[in-house]
Amino acid sequence: MHDRTPPTPLGLSVAAALLCGVTLLQLAPSLPPVWLAAGLSTLLFAGFVRRPRLRIVCAFLFGVAWASVWGQHAMQSRWQGDASRDTWRLSGHVVGLPVLDANGVRFDFRMDAGEPASLVGEKLRLGWYGRQEGLEPGSRWEFDARLKRPRGVLNAGGYDAERQAIVQRIAATGYVRADGRALSLADGAGIDRWRDAIAQQMASALPDGRDRFVRALAIGDTRGLGDEDWEILRSTGLTHQIAISGFHVGMVAGFGSLCVLGLYRVLPGWGRRVPRPQAAAIGAFAFALAYSALAGFALPTVRTLLMIAAVAALRMLRRPQRAQDAIALALIVVMLFDPLSVLTPGFWLSFIGVAWLLWCLPQPRESGLLRSFLQAQSVAVLGLLPLTIWFFGQASLSGPIANLVGIPVISLLVVPLCLLGLLLSLVWKAAAVACWQLAAFCMEGLWHGLELLASSPATLLWLPEPSLAAFALACIGAFWLLMPRAVAGKWLAILLFLPLVWPATFRPALREAEIVVLDVGQGSSVLIRTQNYALLLDAGPASERGLDYGEAAVVPALRALAVARLDRLMLSHGDNDHAGGAGAVLAAFPEAGAYAPEGWAPVGSQLCRRGDRWRWDGVDFQVLHPPPLFPYLRNDSSCVLRVEASGRVALLPGDIGKYVEARLQRENAAGLRADWLLVPHHGSETSSTGEFISAVAPAWAVVSAGADNRFGLPRETVLQRYRHRNARILNTADAGMLRFALRADGVHLLEARRTHRPRYWRDRPDASQAMLSAIPPKT
Repeated sequence: MHDRTPPTPLGLSVAAALLCGVTLLQLAPSLPPVWLAAGLSTLLFAGFVRRPRLRIVCAFLFGVAWASVWGQHAMQSRWQGDASRDTWRLSGHVVGLPVLDANGVRFDFRMDAGEPASLVGEKLRLGWYGRQEGLEPGSRWEFDARLKRPRGVLNAGGYDAERQAIVQRIAATGYVRADGRALSLADGAGIDRWRDAIAQQMASALPDGRDRFVRALAIGDTRGLGDEDWEILRSTGLTHQIAISGFHVGMVAGFGSLCVLGLYRVLPGWGRRVPRPQAAAIGAFAFALAYSALAGFALPTVRTLLMIAAVAALRMLRRPQRAQDAIALALIVVMLFDPLSVLTPGFWLSFIGVAWLLWCLPQPRESGLLRSFLQAQSVAVLGLLPLTIWFFGQASLSGPIANLVGIPVISLLVVPLCLLGLLLSLVWKAAAVACWQLAAFCMEGLWHGLELLASSPATLLWLPEPSLAAFALACIGAFWLLMPRAVAGKWLAILLFLPLVWPATFRPALREAEIVVLDVGQGSSVLIRTQNYALLLDAGPASERGLDYGEAAVVPALRALAVARLDRLMLSHGDNDHAGGAGAVLAAFPEAGAYAPEGWAPVGSQLCRRGDRWRWDGVDFQVLHPPPLFPYLRNDSSCVLRVEASGRVALLPGDIGKYVEARLQRENAAGLRADWLLVPHHGSETSSTGEFISAVAPAWAVVSAGADNRFGLPRETVLQRYRHRNARILNTADAGMLRFALRADGVHLLEARRTHRPRYWRDRPDASQAMLSAIPPKT
C-alpha cells in the first residue's frame, strides 16, 4: 500500500481550506483575544510546514486564527468611545478624493495628531457641512470635530455600514465644527492631488458632465456619477465595468507585458541580461501598480494587483504555471494580505468568475475569439447568478445583452482611449483632449442604448432575501449546468434555482398580521402585512445632508421581505423623520398612494380621519385620531392607527403628545388597550404619561430611535414607566429591524436583526437588551 501524497503547499486544496477558515470566522458573533489568535496562527503555520499530511486541516484552522487576528486589529483600531457632545481638536491630512455637493464636503481624513490619542494614525470619515469649496487631496488641516463609532441601521436587504467600515478601516465618523477655528497647514500633495488635477483637466475638456465616465475609467473618480447613472448601470448589469475594475487592471498588466516583449524585439541583446519571460512579468506588475495608484489603491484594484504579483512571482521563480496554480497562489496571497476582503462582494465575484471561466472554457484557438467571448458571457451570467442574487437581491434581465456590447466597447475602446489620453497629457495636451473627447463620444453612444434597455419595466428583477439553503442549491445547479455536455439530466439542474428565484416567502395566516419595525435611525417606518395586503406607516427620514432612508433602507427592506405591492402608504404626519422618505417609496411603489392627516396631506392623497375603518384578510384597521376638521398641529395631528388580528391589538400612535393621549383616554379608553405599542414620539418626555401607559397596558413596547441620537431619546424616565408596568421594551437602535406576529395565542417576536444575527463587527445591544437574547425567535 502506498502512502497518500500530501497536498501541494500552495495548491488549490490548501487555498480552498484557507478560504473556508477565513470565511467561517466572519460568521462569529465575537472574537478570541488577539494574543490567543496570534499564538494559534504561529503554531498552525508551524504545523503546516512540519506536518505535510495535515496541511488541509492546518490551513483551515490557520485561516480561522489569521482572520481573527485581523478582525481584532480592525476592531481595536475603531474608536471605543461613545458619541458625545465633546469637541475634539484633530490634525491630519485628507485622503482620497473629497466629494463636494450642495450640502458641503465629505472626505476621508488620516489623523496625524490631536485627541483622542487612540485615533492617531487611523482613518476617519468626516463631513464638513456648509463648506462651499472642495478640499485639496493630500492637504493638511487642523480643526474641531465631533466623532462617533461607525454605526448604521440594520434591515433586511439593507447596507451594512459597520461591515463596510471594518473593510475600509474606518475608525470613526463625524463632522467638522466651527469653521473659524479650522487651519490649513499645507497644500495638497501626492498621488491623489495629481488625480484631482487630472480630473479638473478632464472636466475642462469635457464640460456639461461629459467627463464623468472618462474620469471614472481613467483615474477611478466616480464623483461625477449621479444616482440615475448608477441606477442604469445596475439595471443593465454593467456596474462592474465603471471605475477602475480588476478586469481593467489585468488588461493594463497585459499591455505592460506586451510593451516589454516589443522592446525585446527591438533590443534583443537585453535577453542576455534579463530573460524575456521574467522581464515581461516585471513589466506587467509595474503597469498594474501604476494603474492601481491612479485608482487610489481602491480595494478591487489592490486585490487584482496582488493576484498579478502572485503570478509574476511564479514567473520570476521559473515555476511551471498552470491556471489553477496561479489562481490558488493569488487566493492565498490575498487571504494573507487582507482576510477581511471576503466581506466584499467583489472578492467573490472576481475569484469565482475567474474559476468558472478557467474550468468551463476551451482555448480561443480551439473555438475562435467570437465564440469564446460569447461562451465566456454565458458562463459568467449563469455561474455568477447565485452570487449576484445573494449579495444584491436582484438580477438584471437585460444584463447579458448589455454586456455583449458594453464590455467590448468599454474595455477595448473607451478605456484604452482614456489611458492614452493620460499618457499624452504629459507631453501633448491637445492630443490628450482629443483622446478623451473620442472616449466620451463612444461612451455616450453606448449610454443611449443602455438608457433604452434600462427604461423597460422588466429589465431588473428584485428578489426576496434568500436563505443559505436556497443559495447553496443554486450554486449546485450552476455547477451542474456548466458541466460537460455528456453529463445527463442537466435540465433537472434548473429546478435547483427555483428556491432562489422563486422562494417560499412568509405570509401571515388568515386573520393574523405581521408587524415589521424598520430600523431607520431617528425616525419611523412600520410595515403591517396581512395574508394578501401590505400597509406602510411612515417612510423614515430624508436627511438634509443627502441620506434618504426611504431609498437607502425602506425600499430595499420591502423588496427583501417580498413586498411586491404596497396597498397603502400612511404618513402619520408631515415631519421629516416620518415622511421624508415618502418620495422614494412612492417612486418604487407608485400604486400605494398617500394617506395623511388633514391640513398637511399632499395633493392627491386621501385624508386620514378618526372613524376610518377597513378589513383586510380578517384583520381590522381603525384610525383613532385626528377627528375631522382637526387643525394641523404637527405631532399632535399624527394619525393613530389601531390594528386587531385574532383578538390581539397593536397601537401605532405616531408622535402624539400627552394632551392627545389624554383626549384618546376620554373618548375611547377601551379602544386603547393593546398587546403591542409603538412608543409615542420615540420615547420623548412629551408623551407616554403613566395614565396612557396604564390605559394601553402593552405587553410589548417598541421604540423606533437612532443610536446615540442628539435628542437623547428614548428618555430613561419614560422607559422606567413602561418597566413599572411590566412591558417588554425593544429599541431599533439596539436590536435593528424587528419583526412580530399577531396571532390568537399572543404576540410573537420573529426576529430582532442585530441580536438574532450577531457579527463581531456590529455593536452589541446595551444592558437593557439582555433579556432579548433570552427570547427565542418564533417561526
